[in-house]
Amino acid sequence: MRFLPHTDADRTAMLAAMDVPGIRALFADIPAHFHMDAGSLNITPALSEAAIVRKFTAAAEKNRHAGNTRCFLGGGTYHHFIPAVVDYIISRGEFLTAYTPYQPEISQGTLQALFEFQSMIARLTGMDVSNASMYDAATSVAEAALMARRISRRTRVLIADTVNPRYRAVAHHYLRYLPGDHDDVAATVNFATDPAMLIAAIDDQTACVIVQFPDFYGSLYDLAALRAACDSHGCLLVLVFSDITAFGLLESPGALGADIAVGSGQALGIPMGFGGPHLGVLTCKKKYVRQMPGRVCGMTTDKQGKRGFVLTLSTREQHIRREKATSNICSNQGLMCTAAATYMASLGDVGLANVATRCAAALNMLVIALPDAVLAAPAPHFHETVLSFADVHRRDVFLRAAQQEHIFAGIPLERLDVSIEARHLLVSTTEMLEEQDIFDFIRILEASLCMQ
Repeated sequence: MRFLPHTDADRTAMLAAMDVPGIRALFADIPAHFHMDAGSLNITPALSEAAIVRKFTAAAEKNRHAGNTRCFLGGGTYHHFIPAVVDYIISRGEFLTAYTPYQPEISQGTLQALFEFQSMIARLTGMDVSNASMYDAATSVAEAALMARRISRRTRVLIADTVNPRYRAVAHHYLRYLPGDHDDVAATVNFATDPAMLIAAIDDQTACVIVQFPDFYGSLYDLAALRAACDSHGCLLVLVFSDITAFGLLESPGALGADIAVGSGQALGIPMGFGGPHLGVLTCKKKYVRQMPGRVCGMTTDKQGKRGFVLTLSTREQHIRREKATSNICSNQGLMCTAAATYMASLGDVGLANVATRCAAALNMLVIALPDAVLAAPAPHFHETVLSFADVHRRDVFLRAAQQEHIFAGIPLERLDVSIEARHLLVSTTEMLEEQDIFDFIRILEASLCMQ
């Protein structure tokens, strides 16, 4: 809808109707030193509508997005193929405009879409229950920490430092003004997670241990000993993921023993979108469902025995009761849930397995072809890893050379974690990368090293 500002005549008529002599008089209760003189903002003269369109179109064209580059970016946002049916479905009016499903008698389509999303997510993650209203992975991690505190009736939260730094920052912000401890545990060895370092930090006051799998660096590791340590101390294991498509190939969080599994659903048919909007996922074991935040949709039958869908276990009012609420997240992520459900339904089990396999194979191809001067982190990885250069100059020369050929070659790690030395590059591969893209990456890398 276009914005049509009031004309001078409109403003004069409104002031006359209020019997106010002018704009200054209307805001007379605001102290004079807050008033601004006419022209003090130094705003340039107004442009015509056509000129405004040209101005902003030119600015937008400076952006290069994943769709018109070869993208090796990761770190929590991934460039996956999105079937055309996803955009078609979520563009339909009945889904695009549906928001609050509180009246089930007129919200059956919205509620069913959320129910199907929950069912598919629960199956993909191997967990008993999923909700349908987390904003993104970071808020899901924070909500999982609060949920674990309620369940365990303890307050100490341990977070591995191999969890995405952005997720950790949001979780600490949630917890910092509440009673109890919340600590990052140094568990990084060669850009991989060492569970023994986490196990050593657990005590009988620990509510939960939060780990990422695959971790922030893409590495894979054995969770069995950590699961046993959590059991022996009576605390919960919270498993975080950044790219949920990994579980089309890897063991699911449920099979790995997670009590609560949270993360991002962005990889399921949602574009990178310059950082959003994304989709948070929160799942848990059935016995913890009453402490689950957000919406949970259930399937039931009416008096005539017909199938119907409802919000269950909690109401919206529960989430606006401040300190008594399980969560203050109220907004419905229905459109993103519908996109993810459409994506999963269109690919199915075999399709998701193929996506995960191609992602992993592309990284393996890249790592095998690396020149000796660039080292990949040694641990087993899924589709993300860290490349280490001799110094930051060599890395940045490569990044600039790749950008000239329209390749986003990775993320300098210090941008996400300032404690990391500025010579490392986080790279990710998805099914969107063809064999030639890998060859071009290596060709540019080798040429840039020769330029040193």
